[in-house]
Amino acid sequence: MRLSELKQAGRSPALPLTITLADAAGAADLQLLSLLRVLPGQRYVGAGIWRGTKVLAKLLVGGNAARHFQRELDGARLLAAQGLTTPRLLADGLKEGEGGWLLFEYLEHAESLGDAWAAVEALPMLADEQHLVLGEALTAVAQMHAKGLWQEDLHLDNLLRQDGKLYLIDGAGIKAETPGQQLSRQRVLENLGVFFAQLPKRLEPFIEEALVHYILANAEHALPLEALQKQVDKVRNWRLKDYLDKAGRECTLFSVERNLSGLRAIRRDEVEAMRPLLEQADALIDQGHLYKTGGAASVARIEVAGRKLVLKRYNIKNTAHWFKRFWRPSRAWHSWIEGHRLAFLDIATPRPLAVLEQRVMGLRSTAYLVTEYADGPDLIECFAPYVDSGEAPDEQVEALAQVMRQLIRERISHGDFKGHNLFWQDGQWSLIDLDAMCQHATQLSFAPAFARDRARLLRNWPSGSALHRRLNEVLPRLAE
Repeated sequence: MRLSELKQAGRSPALPLTITLADAAGAADLQLLSLLRVLPGQRYVGAGIWRGTKVLAKLLVGGNAARHFQRELDGARLLAAQGLTTPRLLADGLKEGEGGWLLFEYLEHAESLGDAWAAVEALPMLADEQHLVLGEALTAVAQMHAKGLWQEDLHLDNLLRQDGKLYLIDGAGIKAETPGQQLSRQRVLENLGVFFAQLPKRLEPFIEEALVHYILANAEHALPLEALQKQVDKVRNWRLKDYLDKAGRECTLFSVERNLSGLRAIRRDEVEAMRPLLEQADALIDQGHLYKTGGAASVARIEVAGRKLVLKRYNIKNTAHWFKRFWRPSRAWHSWIEGHRLAFLDIATPRPLAVLEQRVMGLRSTAYLVTEYADGPDLIECFAPYVDSGEAPDEQVEALAQVMRQLIRERISHGDFKGHNLFWQDGQWSLIDLDAMCQHATQLSFAPAFARDRARLLRNWPSGSALHRRLNEVLPRLAE
């Protein structure tokens, strides 16, 4: 295969692939064995064999291939020139009309710090195991900054650990201020803002403690915490907007199809399971355990290949109801977006897996949403034994206060904040039924909406009960 033919290979070309590439030593075949990252028609990254050596291949095709190739090449050379630990560039080439390619040494049995973090993320914040991962990462970042370089897309997956050494990868994101000289303080703050914004929001109170690892390796600049937090907030807000935009378009994370007959969005890693499920959604609801049927929505717990899921159908009740709904995004779509918003903001909710809007000539009709199943008891069930005594478990009461503090922090109102919409799972309250959820742009609009949510929650129990009085005392309010 010629390199340029990859443009038509799509997202999942058949492997292995043999591609003829030529460098100064002449032409040779690259046998591509696996793909690690694909941007269809533009970029293919994977492991392969080149002249008897295992390599990591970056293959760049399409109209922007030359520009992307040069960015990759410049970044790789900058890292190497400054003596930073990075995989060796073994061969590269660019041919007009074909594309560009770079072959790096393959780091056998390497682990990304992203994977290392995922293994310890559930531990209490800044447990020793987390300190180890963040310490490695921030030390490497500090050393890079000391050489006048920074990584535009700085995150843990761009750091690989092998045999006790940490490698910086992804040359396309490497930029230089003045190579060999310390990076300016403003650039350091901006880049660290990118780094911390990629981590869970619950880490933010511990940023100062984590930053010690950076300062031990590079104490050139004073790094005011307030200034750093502003950068973190700026990047996190941008990332949230970008992530929610991706949830509605074809990309690495999501498979999205739009046409006049419908809209279907599925998490990329769930496509194989969700496509057949959506095709038989009505039958699965009829066969499932119904929580709610008829009216504006039908909700069922279903089981597919031994996996419990929740399938919600948003019904069109009559012609008048259709006239109200056809012209605006469906409630299924709204819940899809809000579920991803909560997940991004580190607020517990069952993971949304797929959404389907049926359309007739582009006009919306019935819609479906598939989420993971929350198998814990709801708030009403958990607190039922304590209505008279008020002695609900401290852990659950504090967790309820915590989720409300999170909603206040993000200016999010739920819209139907009743006890049946909070489930106890993995030591925290998980929110469901996100049809009316809203992230408010201003405190002025958020304040009355939050007050309604709080009042709705407390109405789950008699106003004179001990439980009502206790919760009214401990649950957060907005400052007057």
